[in-house]
Amino acid sequence: MSSTKFEFSNNVSAMAEYNNTDFTRRRQLNETAEILKILEPGQTYIVPINGIVSIIFIFVTIVTNILVMLVLLRKHMRSPTNIILSAMALADMLTGLFPLPTYFYFFTLGNYDEYPPFDWCYVYKLFSVSLPLIFHTSSIWLTVFLAILRYIYVCHTDTARKFCTLPNVIKATVGIFVVAALTQTTLFIDTQFIPITKPSKRNPSETVTTCLLPYSDFIAQDLDLYFNIMIGFRVIFIHFIPCSLLLILNALLIRTMRQAQLRRRLLLRQNKKSESKKLADSNCTTLMLVAVMSLFLVVELPLGVILILFSIQNTLNINIMEQGTLTLLTTLFNTCILVSYPFNFMIYCAMSRQFRETFKRIFTCKPMPLQRECSQYTAVPQENGKAHRDNNTTLVEIPEIKKSEQI
Repeated sequence: MSSTKFEFSNNVSAMAEYNNTDFTRRRQLNETAEILKILEPGQTYIVPINGIVSIIFIFVTIVTNILVMLVLLRKHMRSPTNIILSAMALADMLTGLFPLPTYFYFFTLGNYDEYPPFDWCYVYKLFSVSLPLIFHTSSIWLTVFLAILRYIYVCHTDTARKFCTLPNVIKATVGIFVVAALTQTTLFIDTQFIPITKPSKRNPSETVTTCLLPYSDFIAQDLDLYFNIMIGFRVIFIHFIPCSLLLILNALLIRTMRQAQLRRRLLLRQNKKSESKKLADSNCTTLMLVAVMSLFLVVELPLGVILILFSIQNTLNINIMEQGTLTLLTTLFNTCILVSYPFNFMIYCAMSRQFRETFKRIFTCKPMPLQRECSQYTAVPQENGKAHRDNNTTLVEIPEIKKSEQI
């Protein structure tokens, strides 16, 4: 990878791995012994974004995602789909929560204009780079897993009944978190932290112990290879493949919903109101999940494009866009990702009566429905609105809580 024409800024945001990793600038640290910087010149616009806007939306995300998990993990609400949605809420919450201390210390309290204290150096990288990247990667692949699960459920119900069980989905969900952590293990060991004393920027008569950030020896041996692998991996496995899969699966689900709508009209003409209602219920659930996945794509695709441009620009040593412009766009797209997190809660409230009802019962202290009163994911398989038959017995919904209201 050639010398950079674009340097990522050192600010953190909802997707801090891009703003904060600063790949190509740090590539020269072993030679120049550069000190960790919080802001580059001309990046003061980041201060209100990370010091005020992001802080507000992190707290909103924490509150809304805790509420989502409280509702979806209730005994009567537990289903494979809801387990994945709960895991997504947890991953999104932690993606914003971990950078919160660095947001507050450096931007809200105004310490960005001073050399970072040495004690903050590892915390800065751990909380604003490594951990957010792990949980954001988990969130991305959990969203893909949700799309795959819904597609199998709608289009291949026999397979869903056999493999998409609650224990299997829990194991796969945990596995996604583990694999996401394993893919980022080098982030914990690729940088050294060397203390150095410098005159304070605020008061030159005083000194501050800050840090140099040379790369670890095994990385410094071939920086070009390391960066090409790291950036190539992120482009392919964290953006291109997941977003491509979601686009394809969303398109398939939307086509299936249209086909189901045509079938529903036919059933209504045949006066088969029960089957028509089940088909409408299935479409309602699918539509809600498509809305969640579409929101993810809207905010995630632009950042993926920026990373691809960054990769091309540095690999081919061509100037596609000025450094300041790319940094500004990265900051804005990262903030959009953070702002999008609370919207899932709104989607659930708007499109699921059972979610709303459970939410109200939690805060009004009313008794929750018994688990046996709720239709289970594997107990009500349908394919395009057709009831599944097993041993000549038609599996039907339990009337107390209809399937459309189970997320």
